[in-house]
Amino acid sequence: MNTASGQSLRRQLLLWLLLPQLVLWAGGGALAYRIALSYAEKGIDQSLTQSVRALARQVKPIGSGLLIDFPRAAQDVLEQDPKDRVSYTVSSPPGKFLLGNQSLPQPASVPVGIEGPFLYRTELEGKALRVAAMDVNYGEDNAPQTLRVQVGKSLVVQRRIARELVADMLAPLLAAGVLLSLLVYGGIRRGLAPLTRLTAQLENRSVNALSPIGMTQAPSEVHALVQAINGLLGEVERSVHQEKRFLDDAAHQLRTPLAGLISQVELAQHETSDPALAERLVKVHTGAQRSAHLVHQLLTLARAETHVRRAPTDLAALARDVARDWTPRALAAGMDLGYEGVDHLPMEGDPLQLREAMANLIDNALRYTPTGSTITLRVDATPSGASLAVEDNGPGLSQDDLAHVFQRFWRGSQLPGGCGLGLAIVREIAHRHGGEATVTAIAPHGLRVALRLP
Repeated sequence: MNTASGQSLRRQLLLWLLLPQLVLWAGGGALAYRIALSYAEKGIDQSLTQSVRALARQVKPIGSGLLIDFPRAAQDVLEQDPKDRVSYTVSSPPGKFLLGNQSLPQPASVPVGIEGPFLYRTELEGKALRVAAMDVNYGEDNAPQTLRVQVGKSLVVQRRIARELVADMLAPLLAAGVLLSLLVYGGIRRGLAPLTRLTAQLENRSVNALSPIGMTQAPSEVHALVQAINGLLGEVERSVHQEKRFLDDAAHQLRTPLAGLISQVELAQHETSDPALAERLVKVHTGAQRSAHLVHQLLTLARAETHVRRAPTDLAALARDVARDWTPRALAAGMDLGYEGVDHLPMEGDPLQLREAMANLIDNALRYTPTGSTITLRVDATPSGASLAVEDNGPGLSQDDLAHVFQRFWRGSQLPGGCGLGLAIVREIAHRHGGEATVTAIAPHGLRVALRLP
């Protein structure tokens, strides 16, 4: 079931329904990651603020000096986790190292008028760092001094926590997305099921079955499509009936005067003794017979293109009957016509059209093979159905001519009597039965025309 561009309608629906879901899932994951980073950073800022205040309280001014009461145990607590290490620096004046990690970067600028800790981002040994800094004033009034306390913490753990949090959030969302995708696919498949059934009905119908399509349980959109197709089928059926009436009328109007003309010419041939007149009557008789044969072939071809009335048929028995009917003509022409093959081969087909196909094949062989030739009508069972063939040991055709034998009005010989439609009718009948017609050369000489029928 394809659209005009060749792309599946089911694929388009899945694309437009699942692609936005995938985009929203990816966008939601990125947003959740940023939110998780933001909350993790707030937690780090709060922790750093408390740490820098606690460290600042351990620095006590004594006269013009400082007493830093920072026990070893507290220092070990700050530095115990290598991955989440907390770095600290005490400097006075700001920037002149006193205690801690000497490589901890100083802030690029200090906010003016801020009281308490201020926070900034920096890098240490190639790793992102969040630092809280706090300036403490001490000393005498006439000699004020400033002490800067800095505590920094790596953002590696913060980002790891954010990733874990996002993964924990997105995993159930992904599972829900997969479930939703399956539900969407099932819904689309169920929604398109009427179109699938409609396609199956159209594909499984006989070539000439123009009866309306029935769709009882289907959405209104499919009902509208079915009604449109049924309307088109009705128009085609009316056109076919009109064509059939025209063909029947044409057959009656053309065959009757041609038959009368042939009879009058034959009577005139028996009554005349003038050699010149007799020669002209022979030409008129030949032309009238050719015209009658052409009318018959044209009507047969037109009917083969319009309808096939299938019925249970024994193809082998039908072939034997046709061979018996044509045996007198074959004997009169000095040829050996016989049947070979299975005794019975049941199939579904139109007996009248199959008989017409065999008659055309035998007539074609009788016309274009020399006296004394052997013609065989053969019916065999094949793995895919049935094979109906007529073989002869006549002169056959060249490889170039074999490519044209089924073309209408093409003739491989200029012998009188033929009109170039016999094998075209045979191919059309084969197609109308769901089969195909083939022609092959027989070594050392001869021709085989076969119909493969289901």
